[in-house]
Order: sequence, then structure tokens, then C-alpha cells
Amino acid sequence: MGDEEDFSSLPLTDRWVHKVWKVRKAAYEEAAQAFEKTPDEYDPAFRPFVQDPGLWKSAVADSNVAAQQEGMAALCAFLKFGGREGAVRSRQHTITSIVEKGLPSTRPAIKTNSLEALLLYIELDVPGPVIEEILPVLSNKVPKVVAAALAALTAIFHNYGCKTADPKPVLKFLPKVFGHADKNVRAEATNLTVEFYRWLREAMKPMFWGELKPTQQSDLEAQFEKAKAEGAPKQERLLRSQQAAQAAAPVGGGDEDEEMADAPEEEEVGEIDAFDLAEPQDIISKVPKDFFDNIASSKWKERKEACEGLYAAVNVPRIKEGDFNEITRCLAKCMKDANIAVVTQAAQCIELLAKGLRRGFAKYRPTVMQPILERLKEKKQTVADALGAALDAVFLSTDLTENMEDITEFLKHKNPQVKEGTMKFLVRCLRTTKDVPSKQEIATMVECAKKLLAEGSEALRSGGAEILGTIMKIIGERAMNPHLEGLDDIRKNKIKEFYEAAEVKAKDKPKPPPPAARAPPPGPAKKGPVKKAPLGAKKPAGSGAAAPAAQATPAPAPAAAPPRMGGLGNKLGVPKSGGAPGGAPGGGLGGGIKAPQKRSAFAAPPSPRPAEPEPEPEPMDLDDPPSPEEQRPAPPRMGLGRGGLQPGGLAGRSLAKPVPMDYTPTPPMPPPPSGLSHMERAELEELRDANDRLLKQLEDARHDRSKLLSEIQELKNQNASLIEDHTRDVLSIKAKETQLVRARSDFEAAEQTNDRLRRELDRLKRALSHTEDQLRHANRARPGSPSSPHIGLGVMSPTHDGGIYNDNGYQQQSSNRNRMSFASSMSEEKENGDGMMSGGFHQKVSPDPRYHQGGSAGSSGRGTPAGFRQPVEEARSSESLASIGFNSYGAERSSSRTGMRTGSSRLQAPSSGTAGGMESWKRAAEVTSQLKARIEQMKAKQGLNRP
Repeated sequence: MGDEEDFSSLPLTDRWVHKVWKVRKAAYEEAAQAFEKTPDEYDPAFRPFVQDPGLWKSAVADSNVAAQQEGMAALCAFLKFGGREGAVRSRQHTITSIVEKGLPSTRPAIKTNSLEALLLYIELDVPGPVIEEILPVLSNKVPKVVAAALAALTAIFHNYGCKTADPKPVLKFLPKVFGHADKNVRAEATNLTVEFYRWLREAMKPMFWGELKPTQQSDLEAQFEKAKAEGAPKQERLLRSQQAAQAAAPVGGGDEDEEMADAPEEEEVGEIDAFDLAEPQDIISKVPKDFFDNIASSKWKERKEACEGLYAAVNVPRIKEGDFNEITRCLAKCMKDANIAVVTQAAQCIELLAKGLRRGFAKYRPTVMQPILERLKEKKQTVADALGAALDAVFLSTDLTENMEDITEFLKHKNPQVKEGTMKFLVRCLRTTKDVPSKQEIATMVECAKKLLAEGSEALRSGGAEILGTIMKIIGERAMNPHLEGLDDIRKNKIKEFYEAAEVKAKDKPKPPPPAARAPPPGPAKKGPVKKAPLGAKKPAGSGAAAPAAQATPAPAPAAAPPRMGGLGNKLGVPKSGGAPGGAPGGGLGGGIKAPQKRSAFAAPPSPRPAEPEPEPEPMDLDDPPSPEEQRPAPPRMGLGRGGLQPGGLAGRSLAKPVPMDYTPTPPMPPPPSGLSHMERAELEELRDANDRLLKQLEDARHDRSKLLSEIQELKNQNASLIEDHTRDVLSIKAKETQLVRARSDFEAAEQTNDRLRRELDRLKRALSHTEDQLRHANRARPGSPSSPHIGLGVMSPTHDGGIYNDNGYQQQSSNRNRMSFASSMSEEKENGDGMMSGGFHQKVSPDPRYHQGGSAGSSGRGTPAGFRQPVEEARSSESLASIGFNSYGAERSSSRTGMRTGSSRLQAPSSGTAGGMESWKRAAEVTSQLKARIEQMKAKQGLNRP
């Protein structure tokens, strides 16, 4: 007991951090009770914990479970009854400990108070700082701590929603926790993802969906189907700021205010998309470095690879702003590519760029819009779908007004396929736009749609009806009726069908008509003249009051005038006379004075030219012609007076009343009539004329614009034809260049052949000159030699034997056989026409002396130029050879046979050869010259002498 008294005597802050857990537990309980008893958040009980927020860290993470439970309860009481300042100061000290020590606790009270403390921290301020403190705990090594943190995040988003609490930081951690090894962590991650899906729907998938396993995706899809059936979620807990705003709202709103408050909330849930959740990424640095080189390549595969590389770079939910002018120009150029694979990939890149930049892509719209619309002529469905998706993405980054000019231009395109694709794009624009088109835009679209109704294609006619039906859904059936005038019932019914089936986001709600201007009450208008009338007399008040009544209701005015006239007459006669009310002429002085007074006062009204009413009613002639009641003279002015029109002098006139009586008859200005005045009508006519002039100018401007557009289209067509001609010329030039290159190569080959033949000719000339030199040398040497005939015959012989001087008969017989074989081969070549052109040409003209033996040459003539079929030369050769004993082949053969039989023939041959030796050598020289001439003829025939 003594120890307890000592502990209780300590200050609360000292007991708060005491080493004995019971003391700490008692301090926590005492603080919680003190917080509950405070009147407001400025009570001194909160001051120690606001000034030293670190005290709460030891309380929520107390090592003793019982003390920790009371510490959590004390923190909840502190946050519940304290103010925002204490929560902001203490949350950085407590949230991590709450998540790591309180949420995973085995005691339900600690877990409940821990979660409540987190929700109170959010309620007092904003969710962002609390979520930032929880996210690092997701990397904790203890699985149950991670699972508890995920459960806390699920509770936070369930209570406050994704509009109050930003889900983007948490979505980044989902792939990591889905890959955790602990199944409890994965289960809590699934619960958190389903909670996100309740608020975000499909918009959250681009953030992490691709990093999940297929089995996890299938399990989540099954959970998503259950979440769809629950309906739209609602925020269950409000922040203190939201509670204050709700309390400050007017109370008498009724059910309409509640409906208006609920409606935007449901719309906002659908408006959340991946663009709002994602962080901008810089993709310019991720574009391949060789993109611009490959996109301009002549090979379609390289262009397609460049587009694929760009697609991988821009495939992100949100793109950071940058300079994409050059990239969009390249993609727009790809729309004209001949390869549809390149066109499709480029369209997908444009779609991703437009989706990633949103409004930032609006400045690139003029670059890509027209090329995409022009490419709609492609009939392949995959290409058309890619182009349509690109157009839709571009439209989302702009609005209908910016695209209206291009759409109306391509709705008049000569290609039906382009016209149909543009029509479908316009229908999609009308369905997705959130802004109601202006009247001018509606008129333009209706005009284009009516032209489509008259097309020959069923698809275009249905498209025109769909456009009109969608416009009717936006502006209403009543506002659309004037635009449908002149259409037959069949087309109207078709339009009505599309009108009933159309779904649009923009609906024109007609403004309620302004309240009709209430006419001023008649009382105040009549009081002005009535109050002014008593200055002179009450008689003109009746006329002044009767004038407005006559304008408003003409019938009762004459009936109301006579009673007022009588009353006024009596009142004028009573004060001064005191006698008979009739005012007879013989009534005494009073009666005599009264008569002239009445006559002088009312002498002007009965005059045929009344002067008093003219100045005032004159401005009223500008409004309307005077009514019959206004033209009729007022009865009171004529019948008032007792004495009638009696003559009298100046003494008979009243000296007191005449001045006021002169001003009282002037009637007040009647109020303006209910209709339009002449000036207003004239002004209205002027405005109508001005409106007609403006409409005419507008129509002329439209006509001029259409003419300019047609001229632009013609110029575009001319430009396209010029481009085609230029391309054709370039191709022809390339073909000519190719032919020129081939001709040059042929020329070079011919030059090489010519050089080769020239070298061959030179070689032949050298061989011939060498042969001539040898022949000359032989001619010089043989005449002085004692054995020249025998040597000459041996040299000219085409055989390898010893000639006719061989004593051996067998050798002589073989020699004759060799000569015969040589002669027979030469004769065969001559018969075949080979002559000097055969492969043995070099052998025939060889400088070898054995081929020039006289016997062989003289026997057949093949060793000489006589072999070129020249009969004269052959005859000469035969004669010359016969002179030395070789007349013919048969003679040679017979002589050889004779020489074989008898030895005397051996002695006869030298003798005959000696006699004709000189002539044979002269003949050889002639043959050589003839051979040269023949070679020159051959050169001339084969063209070897040409340069």
C-alpha cells in the first residue's frame, strides 16, 4: 500500500513511463478517464501529451499486453476528445508502432483499438500521411505484420473510399505482396484488391494487372464478379472537415438535395480511370535511338520494327509532357504507307500517345487527324479497327468543336469507305461527348446526315439516320422536329428507332421559361393623378382616372363618368353661394359672381379647338392612334357650372381660384400601352433586317468556304498526281541508270575481249615474223652449202625420218607411210572447211623446218597457202614441185616404191632435187607472202582491226 501511495503521488507523465507495468497501466486508465471528462479539446488535460507526443509511442508499444491494451484505449480517447493538433503531432510517433505491435496482437481489444486509432487519425486530418506511414511496414519480414498492415489498408479504403484516400501509392505495392510466400499475406492482398475494384473498377488494372500470375488473375476475376453484384460503394465515415461542411449545409433541402448529392458521387465512381491513378512517365528517353532512321527506311520490316519499338515505349497509362512533334509527323506519314502492318502499328502508337497525354495531345491533332481519316479507305477490318481506336483516343483529348471541320469535310469524301468510317466516328463522338453541341454545329451535322440519307449504300443511309437519332437524344425530340421537316415517314421512323436505342452522356436540358413580367398594379398608377387633382378642383380627377380605365377596359368608362361629373358640380357650387344649388341668375350678388366664374373657368372646353389637351397627348401619337374614348370630349368639362354660359365682366370673375383652375384641366400622360410602340417596332424591323443580312453573309461565307475546300481538295489531288508522276519519273530514271550501268559493263567486257584478241594477234604477228626470219636465214645459208639440196629437202619434209636418203628400206617405207597420213589429215581438214581456222593452225604455220620439206609440200600442197582453196596457186605449186621430181602424191608414192625396189632411185632424187632447189625456196617465199595476205583478210573479217 505504501508503494502504491508513492506511485500515485508521482506526476502522470512520470508514472506514464514507469518501469512497473502496473503503474503504467494505472496511468493509462487515469488519462483515458480524464480525456473523457474534458469539456473541449482545449482542456489542460491534453496539454502534456500535445507538448510531448513521444509519450504515446511507449504506450502503444508497451511490453506488457495488459498495459498495452489500456494504452491503446487511452490513445483512442485522446484522439476522440482531443483536437487535430494532438493527432498531427503524435501520428508520426505512433502509427508504425500501432501497425507492428497493435494490429498483429492476439487480444481482440488491442486489435480493435489499434484500427480505431488509425481511422481516427484519418478522420481528424487527411488519409495521406497515415497511409504513407503504413506502406513501409509492407516490407516487414514478419508475415503477420504485413498481413495486418494490408487488413488496415483495406479497412481505411472501405470506410473512407478511394476519393478521400488516394489509392495510387498502395497500388504500386500490390504486385510485391501478391508475390509473398505467406498465404495469409496473399489473401489480405486479394481482399485489398477487391476493395479497390469496388471503387475503381477496370481503371486499376493497368497499374499492376500484367505483373500477376494467370491463376491470380482468374481468382481475382471471380472475386470481381461478386463485387459487381454489390452495387456502387459509399463512404461510410466522414472526415471532420466533411462533417463540418455537412453541418453547415442548409437543412431545408429536402429529398432533392439528397438526390443531387448522391448523383455526382455515383458519376465520380465511373469517372476514375487509369490516367488519374498513374504517375506521368518520361517516354522520350525510352524511344529507340534508331527510330527516325528505321521509320524512313525503304524496307517495310524496318518501318514496322520502328513502330513496334515506339509502341513498347508509349505503352504506359500516363505520359509526361514533352515535344512529340517529330514523332507525330512520322506516325502521320506512316498512315500513307503501302504496307498495312505498318499502318496498323502506327495507329496503335497514336492511340497510346493520345491516351497517355489526354489534353496535351490536342496540339498534335491537326497533324494526325486528316491522314487517319484518309486511310479509312482500307477495307481490312483489323486496320479499320486500329484506325477507329486511334480516332477515338484523339477525340478524347479534344472536343467535338475542334474536330467538326475535319468530320464534315470527310463526310463529303468521294470514297464511300472513307465516308462510312467518318460517319461511324461522328456517331461515337456524339455518344461520348459530355458537352452539348452548339446550334450551329447541330445544323451542320444535320445537313450532312440528311445528305447521307440519300446515298445509294444502305450502310450510309443507316448511318445518317443514326446520326440524326443520336442528335435527337442529346437535344430532345421537340428541338429536333424542325430539322426533320421534309423527311418521309419511313426515314422518320428509322431515326426514331435510333433515338430510342441511343445512349449519350450529354443531354440538353431546356431552361425553364422566364417568369412573365407582371403588370404594375392599377392602384399606384391611379394615385398619382388623384393626388394632384385637389390643387384646383376634384373635377379633373374623374377624367384622369377615367383615361386609364378607358384604355384598359373601354366599356365601363362612359358609365363611370356621369356620376363623378355631378358630384363635382355640387361641390363647386356649395361653398360660395349658400343658396339654391342650381345657381339661378337672379340669386343675388353671390349668384351673379358665381356665374361669370364658372363661365370663365370652363369657357375653353366647349370650344371647337381645345388648346389645353394638345401639348400633353401629342407624344402619345407615336405609340398608337387615339381611341374613340380619347377623341370624344370629356363630358365634365362641358356640363359643370350652375349658371351655364352667362355673360359677365371682369368684376364678375373670381379673384381667388382662377390660377389653379388654369392648370387643373391638363390631363396627366396616360401610361404606355401594353403593345409595342412605333419606335420599338422600327427597331425590331432593323434588328430583323440585320439578322437577315448576317444570315446571308454567313451563307455566303459557307459557300466560299465550301468552294475553298473544294479547291483545296483539287489541289491535293493535283499534288497527289504530281507526286505519282514524279515517282514514275524517278523510277524511269533509275531504270535508265540501270541500263546504262549494264551497257558500261558490256562495253568493258567487249574492251577486255578486244584487248585479248589484240594480244593474240600480236603474238601471231611475232610468230609469223619469226618464221619469215628463219626462212630468210635458210635461203641465205643453203645456196653456199654443198649439201643444200639434201638439207633443204630434209627441212621441208613433214616427217621425222631421214628422208629419201635413208638406205634402210623399212625406214623408207615407214617414212612414206608418215607422209601419207599427214597428207590425208590435211586433205580431210580442207574438205571440212577448217583450213587455217582449225586447231592445228599453229602447227601448219609453225616455223619448224621439217614442215617445209619440198617433197611433202609438193605431194599435196597442204603445207602451203594453196590449202586455202586457190586453184591458181595450187597449179603453180604443182608445177614448181614437179620440177624437182615431186609431181603428185601418187608420183611420190610410186617413186618411193620404185626406190624401195631398186637402189637407183635414191640417186635420182638428189639429182632432181638439186636442179629445182632454188625455185622451191623462191616459191616458199611467195607462199609466205600469200599467207600474210590471207591472215590480214581473216583479221578484217573478224573485226580485229577495229579500234
